[in-house]
Amino acid sequence: MTTTPAPPSAIGPDAPDAMAPPRGDEPAPYRRPHPFLDWVWLHALGIALALLFVLPFVFMILTALMSDQQTLTRDMWPNPFAWHNFVDIWHTQGFGIWWRNTIVYAVSGTVLTLLSSVPVAYALAYFRFRGRNVAMMVVIATMMLPPQVAIIPLYLVWAQDLHLTGTLWPLIIPMAFGDAFSIFLLRQFMLTVPREYLEAARMDGCSDLRTLLRVVVPMVRPAIFAVGLFQFFYCWNDYFGPQIYSSENPGAWTLSYGLGSLKSAHHTDWNLTMAATVLVMAPVIIVFFFAQKAFIEGVTLTGVKG
Repeated sequence: MTTTPAPPSAIGPDAPDAMAPPRGDEPAPYRRPHPFLDWVWLHALGIALALLFVLPFVFMILTALMSDQQTLTRDMWPNPFAWHNFVDIWHTQGFGIWWRNTIVYAVSGTVLTLLSSVPVAYALAYFRFRGRNVAMMVVIATMMLPPQVAIIPLYLVWAQDLHLTGTLWPLIIPMAFGDAFSIFLLRQFMLTVPREYLEAARMDGCSDLRTLLRVVVPMVRPAIFAVGLFQFFYCWNDYFGPQIYSSENPGAWTLSYGLGSLKSAHHTDWNLTMAATVLVMAPVIIVFFFAQKAFIEGVTLTGVKG
């Protein structure tokens, strides 16, 4: 039996493979979607998410501009625009006092928290002493303890021993002893500062306090801004503390607690309630708008060393 040799044209690198599938069965090459289609669905998703967050605020503002007869109806657009609702709610009895108390609470609480947390974070970041890691673990452990756990003994101390209930002092004084989250955030950011700067300052004769104020604080300014904003927003929106310590004295109410009483007093006047809510939210939004760059920088640049 003899075999017929293949023709010369069928031998070589260009010869078709007998095991290869036919040309017609090969899968079509992957084609990347058109860039315009990518742009459309990406922006459509972004607009949908933006509307999801913006629509509640739009509804609140539109309700604040409605008349008493138009609220809780099918009408979604104010007709006419009742701008006087903001004036009426501003002249509501006690509203100005709530504003003053909230500003005092937020500003003093923020300042005291920064003054007490920055030195502690500096010591935990750069000082070498026995029990430093244990102290850091205690700080972290206090972040896991909800404030409701210790509220009864604390209330007894403020009410029976110090007789300060009905005022803002039980809310402000504890801020002078540091905040666990603020200490943790500042300490993690300070660990990213090169030690060469501190050693150079010590060689120039700077004390620890002067090194903190002249070297460390300017370099961790974004973290300080972030911590300050966190604390300011917490104090501004705090409802639990004023409810516990100052609810018995209307002259010591804050905006968050006063807004709850306003809702119960004007349970049918939703336009006034929404107008008050807009006035309460406006300062927070304005502060965050002007400080968002420092806030985002302080959060994103926080190190995770140590």
